[in-house]
Amino acid sequence: MNFRILLSMFALLLFSSFPMYASFPVENALVNGSSQTTISQSTVEPTLSSPAAVGSGKSQIVALVLALVVGGLGIHRFYLGYIWQGVVQLLTLGGFGIWALIDLIRIITGDLQPKDGSYSETL
Repeated sequence: MNFRILLSMFALLLFSSFPMYASFPVENALVNGSSQTTISQSTVEPTLSSPAAVGSGKSQIVALVLALVVGGLGIHRFYLGYIWQGVVQLLTLGGFGIWALIDLIRIITGDLQPKDGSYSETL
């Protein structure tokens, strides 16, 4: 019974701490007086204004803090975009701590990069 309560509290904490945003780009619009005019794509380079598109860069500092605090749960792998490896780390408690320690060292040295490219902020 206590395990179920602990598990449900962990799931509630996990799902309530991550904000959800639209992951599609939103085209900006100019407002002239009372009429709304959309900028054509041919005249201006489109800018992405959704929070997910703007904040898509990953920080090495955030990855390091996640690996230090909850490295055994593999949350840093989810943050870096490696979903399946994060699930395996979650199920094995970070490879019984060994895999989490290796990931911590790889993040510090800059060897473990985000799946979609490189860090936008480094140490």
